[in-house]
Amino acid sequence: MPFDRRTVDDLPLAGKRVLVRVDYNVPLAPDGTVADDRRIAASLQTVRKVLAAPAVAVLCSHLGRPKGKPDRSASLAPVQRRLEALLGRPVTFVPDCVGPAAESAVAAAKPGECLLLENLRFHPGEEGNDPAFAAALARLADLYVDDAFGAAHRAHASVEAVARLLPSAAGCLLAREVQVLTGLLEKPRAPFVVVAGGAKVSDKVPVLRNLLPRMRSLVVGGGMAYTFLRAQGVPVGGSRVEEKAIQAARDILRDADVHDVSVHLPSDHVCAERIAPGVETRVVAGSVPEGWIGVDIGPATAEEFAGVIAKAGTVLWNGPMGVFETPPFDAGSRALALAMASSGAVTVVGGGDSAAAVEAAGFADRMTHVSTGGGAALELLEGRVLPGVAALAMR
Repeated sequence: MPFDRRTVDDLPLAGKRVLVRVDYNVPLAPDGTVADDRRIAASLQTVRKVLAAPAVAVLCSHLGRPKGKPDRSASLAPVQRRLEALLGRPVTFVPDCVGPAAESAVAAAKPGECLLLENLRFHPGEEGNDPAFAAALARLADLYVDDAFGAAHRAHASVEAVARLLPSAAGCLLAREVQVLTGLLEKPRAPFVVVAGGAKVSDKVPVLRNLLPRMRSLVVGGGMAYTFLRAQGVPVGGSRVEEKAIQAARDILRDADVHDVSVHLPSDHVCAERIAPGVETRVVAGSVPEGWIGVDIGPATAEEFAGVIAKAGTVLWNGPMGVFETPPFDAGSRALALAMASSGAVTVVGGGDSAAAVEAAGFADRMTHVSTGGGAALELLEGRVLPGVAALAMR
C-alpha cells in the first residue's frame, strides 16, 4: 500500500541542515566496540541521500537507558567509529546533542558533511517529550527526517515533538518498515502464516488477536509454547510457563477455532535439566518430563513447521523457537530460518531476537524484510498508530 507521509525524497535538501533521527541503540561488546551494526547499516540509505544533496546530516539517537544524565558507558562515541567505517567518510562526533557545543559544531559544518550528536537520553527532556528540549534540537536544523523505526512507538522529544517544529519527512527505512508491516494488515498474500515464539505470551496477545482474522495458520514455538501446552492440559515439566497468561492462551486457541485458523504446537521437544552450553539433552515426544526444561522445538516439530511454511503465501515470524543464544538450542530457529529462506513466500521477520536468529543462521539477506524494531513492529501489527509516524507531515 502507498505510504501517506512525506519522505526524504520530497524535501528540498540541498544546502540545508537536516536533523536525522536514527536508531543507533545497538549492543556494545565488553571492549566498547559495536557488537551488532545492523541498525547502523540500515540507516545508510537515508544518510547518503542527505549527504549527496548535498546537505549537512546531523544524526541523533539514543543508546541504552542512561536515566536522563550523562553516562560514559552509554556514549555514542563507539557508534561514530563504526558509522565512519560503514559510511566510508568522516563523521564528526559532537559531545552533546543540544546547547552551545552542538550549535557551534553544526554551524561550522558544510553541505556534504556528517555529524553524530551525543546520546539524546543524557537529557531528561528526551523521554519526557519536553517542548523546550525539542525546540533546542530544532534550532540545529532546517529540516527533520525520522528514520528511527525502532523508536517510532515512543512519544519522545526527538521522535514526536521535534517533528512538529520543522518541515518533516520519513527516511527510507521508516517508510519501508511501515509499508511492509501495514501490508500484512491490509492484504497479505494468502495463505498467511504467523510464527510466534519467544518467552512471553503476554507480549504477543494483542498482535495475535489482531492478526487471527487475517491468518490461515498459527505456528507457536519458543518458551510461549509451554504456556499454550499447559492451557491444553499437557505436562511441561520445569519449562517456563506464564501463569497469568494461561487464560489468554486458551482464548487465542478458542478464537483460532472460530476463525478456522489451524494452530501448530510442538509435538516433540529438545529438553535439558538446565540451560547452559554443553549440558546433556534429550529429545522427548509429547509432554516434557518432570525435572526437565523444554529448550527448543524437536526435529519432528521443526519438520512439521517447515511444511506449513512451505505452503504459505506470506510468513510473519516474531520470536525464536528456543534458547537460540545458547547453542545447540538454536537448531529449531535455524531450521525455521532455512524453511522461510527456501519458500516462495513473502517473508517478514519481526525485530529483536527473531532478527538476530535469522542473522545468526545466515539467511537475513534471503528474507523479504527483516524489521529493525521489535516493540514498534509489534505495536504497528496490533493496529496502533505510532507517535513517530503520526507526527510526520502528510504527502
